[in-house]
Amino acid sequence: MPANAAFEEVEPKREAIDALQGPAVVEFGTGWCGHCRAAQPLIASAFADYAGVRHIRIEDGPGRRLGRSFSVKLWPTLVFLRDGKELARLVRPGTAAEIESKLALIEARGA
Repeated sequence: MPANAAFEEVEPKREAIDALQGPAVVEFGTGWCGHCRAAQPLIASAFADYAGVRHIRIEDGPGRRLGRSFSVKLWPTLVFLRDGKELARLVRPGTAAEIESKLALIEARGA
């Protein structure tokens, strides 16, 4: 499954994220954030070899509870989950290899 290019229009509830099955990455950021835009090619490249990992992009900001429930302070923040449990996190990733190493971690846990 390629990296998701669009932000979710409706913020999911934390319970829905906690109930996810299998490997998933929740990305918090905004469309106008320069750091978020710069990270998109890295994220897309990293996801190219991880078709089985779900990618959920969440528009974050004031009044958004999901990001606060994950203690997100900077964008982009990538939260790597396996069966709804956080196993790793990257804040403002600098390379695709960084992201790939975390993707391998969550994908391998279920193998």
